[in-house]
Amino acid sequence: MPSGRNEPVTDSPIGWVGTHVRRYVESHGKNGHRWRGVDTLLLTTRGRSTGKLRRTALIYGKDGDRYLVVASNGGSKPHPDWYRNLAADPHVSVQVGDDTFEALARTATARQKPRLWDLMVSIWPDYAKYQTKTERDIPVVILERAT
Repeated sequence: MPSGRNEPVTDSPIGWVGTHVRRYVESHGKNGHRWRGVDTLLLTTRGRSTGKLRRTALIYGKDGDRYLVVASNGGSKPHPDWYRNLAADPHVSVQVGDDTFEALARTATARQKPRLWDLMVSIWPDYAKYQTKTERDIPVVILERAT
């Protein structure tokens, strides 16, 4: 599991995202869970090259007990680093508000994706715009609490 309690965690190098993550962590989710009218979570992955813990903030949706995030990277050509990290090691740590837990991440299958994609686009309509900007299929990631 990536949340090695004594391991340092590196927050997103993207300035505003890193600031958002720090506010979220320092306030135990009170400041940062809600962002621009949507809910966000913190996702910690293990770097596929460095082995170091990496944390970012993402908009999320819910499908039953599962959390959903979208690897949009704003419609950029490559997948976001966090997605490539969890593809290499699907054991992740998630913080939703003040609740932090270990989870297993997986990409929605081709059969699952249309319904989950529509759910996420209903939460953040820009995802549909991002898909038009890139040739890659933007993944929906399912985060399931580890038992």
